[in-house]
Amino acid sequence: MTDASQVFTFPSDDGLLAYRDTGGPGTPIVLLHGGFTDHRMWDDVVPLLAVGHRVIAPDVRGHGASDNASRPFRFTDDLAALLRHLDVGPAVLAGMSMGAAIAVDTALEHPGLVRALAVSGAGTSEPEYRDPWTKDFGARRQAALEAGDIEGWVNASLSAVAGPHRTLDEVDPDVVRRVRDMLRGTITKHAPGEPDWSVPVTDTWARAADITVPVLAVNGALDASDLIAMADRLVDIVAGDSRTTSIEDAAHYATMERPDTFTKILLEWLGEISD
Repeated sequence: MTDASQVFTFPSDDGLLAYRDTGGPGTPIVLLHGGFTDHRMWDDVVPLLAVGHRVIAPDVRGHGASDNASRPFRFTDDLAALLRHLDVGPAVLAGMSMGAAIAVDTALEHPGLVRALAVSGAGTSEPEYRDPWTKDFGARRQAALEAGDIEGWVNASLSAVAGPHRTLDEVDPDVVRRVRDMLRGTITKHAPGEPDWSVPVTDTWARAADITVPVLAVNGALDASDLIAMADRLVDIVAGDSRTTSIEDAAHYATMERPDTFTKILLEWLGEISD
């Protein structure tokens, strides 16, 4: 559980943005959550990393305890503003799903703030979906939103926790409960028909070839094939030292299902690139 004493707010140019900040003086690690979740998805990882590192886990705009947007913005610029406010950088950015995309965008748009990238369940912020399971997943979520069925949208979104190879009954019920609570908490912050003020970063796949920092992809072995493929594609494209690995018996939320394994992989990799 998040320690409330470690959660702060940052006055951005469009409302308050929340973030968790804890740990020691070591290399700063920024943990970026997936879409419609919040910094609490990292609750099991933060204490393990904070032993030897400063750990910062934001709630991105419109998620968790961070204010909604009232005008156009880019997630990467919000993150850059927070890191500059904290005088942190270059930092290791570790992101899951949408958080991975934000991490890559930041390496492209604000490279001086990035020491290394660790991504899970995504490539860049311009995803390409081909697998029938992934397409059906998106269609079910969109249909529920258009119908104003919040619980239907939450239930459809939870399919990603199990992935295409399992049912939710085969997943730790505590992980399912925590993801459900975060999804519901974020979606209910937004009104039906509310404008999407987020501005995309463009041409990311072509520009990824210019990323020179080390990149690690940590895929859940049971995740959707599209998502695994995009993370692996990023590793193949970047100019810097890169590698890919997988966590068995976990899907899209591998960082929550296997926090010890994810942390071990991340710390071993950080030790290697710091040598």
